Amino acid sequence: MSCTPKKTAVFVPISERALLPYPNEIVTNDQGFLIDQNTVIYAGTSKESQAVAKMFSDRFQKASGWSLVFKNENKVSDNSIHFEITPSINSISDKEGYILDASKDRIVLKAKAASGLFRGLQTFYQLLPDAIVADSVVNDTIATDTFWAVPGTTITDVPEYVYRGAMLDVARHFFSVEDVKRFIDLIAIYKINTLHLHLTDDQGWRIEIKSWPKLTQIGGTSAVGGDEGGFYTQEQYRDIVAYAKQHHITIIPEIDMPGHTNAALASYPELNCDGKARSLYTGMEVGFSTLCVDKEITYTFLDDVIRELALMTDGDYIHLGGDESHVTSKEDYNLFLTKAQAIVKKYGKNVMGWEDIQSAGISDETIIQHWTNSEIATLGAKQGASIVLSPAPKTYLDMKYTQETKLGLTWAGLTPIDSAYIWNPKSLLREVDPSQIIGIESPLWTETVTDMNAIEYMVFPRLIGHAELGWSNASKHDWESYKRRLKQHLDRLKMMKVDYYTSSLVQ
Repeated sequence: MSCTPKKTAVFVPISERALLPYPNEIVTNDQGFLIDQNTVIYAGTSKESQAVAKMFSDRFQKASGWSLVFKNENKVSDNSIHFEITPSINSISDKEGYILDASKDRIVLKAKAASGLFRGLQTFYQLLPDAIVADSVVNDTIATDTFWAVPGTTITDVPEYVYRGAMLDVARHFFSVEDVKRFIDLIAIYKINTLHLHLTDDQGWRIEIKSWPKLTQIGGTSAVGGDEGGFYTQEQYRDIVAYAKQHHITIIPEIDMPGHTNAALASYPELNCDGKARSLYTGMEVGFSTLCVDKEITYTFLDDVIRELALMTDGDYIHLGGDESHVTSKEDYNLFLTKAQAIVKKYGKNVMGWEDIQSAGISDETIIQHWTNSEIATLGAKQGASIVLSPAPKTYLDMKYTQETKLGLTWAGLTPIDSAYIWNPKSLLREVDPSQIIGIESPLWTETVTDMNAIEYMVFPRLIGHAELGWSNASKHDWESYKRRLKQHLDRLKMMKVDYYTSSLVQ
């Protein structure tokens, strides 16, 4: 380790750092902190704090070429970075909250729980130069030429909503484990804590169910436009769940039913009322398929699927879909969803579903996902359900930015980046108690999205705006401020090789 004296800390105005989402309380001071080769990382005494500190240590070494001294202890020391989990912190009301204090002598990041420490780490990264996101030292002199300066500040931050999600549709087009992990890496930067995986639809069945192997042997082979299909083995799905957990993201799997089920109906003819297998489907129309709700084997099938999925999923929820079941009578739909919800509860999970499921009767443990009909979502809230907001014109990431956008659809309108940001989640459902609104989710449907570059193009930068609406207090929501910070952030997206949409609004 170098024994050269620590350089004088360089004051870096916090306005030079693009903080996304914006923290809820920032107090600045004139004396910032400068990381040099003598800086020591104190990782604390818990495995949780040490894991977060190790993430920082590894990331900093990649970017700077320096291997900082790393100690699994707490100690007040100069020229040091501290990671602390302190459950008794009174000034933070939430397990995802954190306090980040950067002074001349040290940086202290502390939280009630590991999730808060991880969220605070994302802010810490944003306080550093953009080079922190580099996968390797940019050149041989970066360690000495880059001032790893953190503005002098104390940030006290907690999330506005407990649920801040993104949804990835892997059914219309399949995406590899590596793609999903890349997606997790990117959304974690913006303090997203939930990844909803849309695992099944008319065009493909993407999760191995050992008791019904033809679901993937047959139903996993197709995709929109006749493109290549695919599926996740149970081992691969568990790997995704574990990877998400390392990033303090919970996976919510969706098995859409009783409609959007053609892939299952093609795999097992007995799930159809006429006992005849359906042809695999590669189109984009919706609402034409349904499980046969009168057959007992349908519920045997459902019991097996939910049982195996619940064993692989460490989160509390399984998403039952429930939307666009146009060829299922209302009576049959409600009968089916009543039984399906009971099976989910049988295996120790709670139910999430699109707002349509409220007609079957729901409990106050249910999460309703609002996407198009405010009145229907409100009926779900009146039954005591919590609400996640995914209003299609604002949050559907498969909508085109402009008419000229090369990818995407327009059925919910165009969603440029200002429209995605400028809306008030608290006033969207006017007859719903605001306490029932638990968060925002940004869905990406993939009818026109075929690879990772296309995912990034449709998701970024709109998801960043949604993340700020979900994390930051409403008093911090300001388009002009957000636009300025997003413009500053674009260089970092380029360094991370994100194929984002270039908008004239932030050029």
